[in-house]
Amino acid sequence: MDRTLLPHLPAIVAVARHRSFAAAAAELGMGASAVSHAVRLVEERLGTPLFRRTTRSVALTEAGERFAAVAGRALDEIGGLAATLRAGQGEVAGLLRINAPRIAVEMVMAPILARLARAHPALTVEVASDDALTDIVAGGFDAGIRLGEMIAADMVAMRLTPPFQAILVASPGYLAAHGEPAAIAELARHNCIGFRLLASGRVYAWELREGGRDVAVAVAGTVRVSDPGFARDLALAGLGIAYVFEPAVRGAIREGRLRQLLPDSAITEPGLFLYYPRRLAGTPAIRAFLAAARAGG
Repeated sequence: MDRTLLPHLPAIVAVARHRSFAAAAAELGMGASAVSHAVRLVEERLGTPLFRRTTRSVALTEAGERFAAVAGRALDEIGGLAATLRAGQGEVAGLLRINAPRIAVEMVMAPILARLARAHPALTVEVASDDALTDIVAGGFDAGIRLGEMIAADMVAMRLTPPFQAILVASPGYLAAHGEPAAIAELARHNCIGFRLLASGRVYAWELREGGRDVAVAVAGTVRVSDPGFARDLALAGLGIAYVFEPAVRGAIREGRLRQLLPDSAITEPGLFLYYPRRLAGTPAIRAFLAAARAGG
């Protein structure tokens, strides 16, 4: 075995994962030139190119696909074993990368991360918040957070929240000026804050209950957003009616800054779940995160 290759394997795996030297350098905390040098050295030692490079893209060769797959599995196994051994000494350390929609970050992450920091100061948790339903494996994440209905069947899923409702809200000021809808059909005459789904690009039709069945309601208004937290903020500002998760507005409703509308139309969502590939089940970092989540009751 050529041991001179070993220090450069993380660079190969990172470039293969991101299809980008710059993104690999950012992940590894290296300069892009250092990553490029590492890749070139490995290719020279192997005597074959691993990547096809253009000014706009990076792609794996056939040899690169095979080499990066084997190297990636080997690094995962070494990292997992090292973490297990450290955990056996009472220490959970390393990096845990989590992808989550912004509303999930707002609803559950802060208290979990605070408990994790106190219990495991050697563990770093990196949270990437986006609403695009990112493929966590392709994106190099260890785990993700989503609604239960949006998780692939081959993932392990662990509940983080109880089920909750998706509800309609508006501010007292907006309702004083425009009236309160008495039925779903009356939403057509109101300024409804729309939502565009980043994953598909389509405009979301509000899912509501009417007459004991689920209905999808297309709404219109002067603003459309891709961040549910922003929709809530616009409702608080008196812009119009927002479709939001009830936990995100519970405090504002209690304080009278927002009012729930058409309560019988609310649907129940399955709740938020942490999910991760089966190969990571039982790893110290995942176990520590779940323990911190459960500690919050």
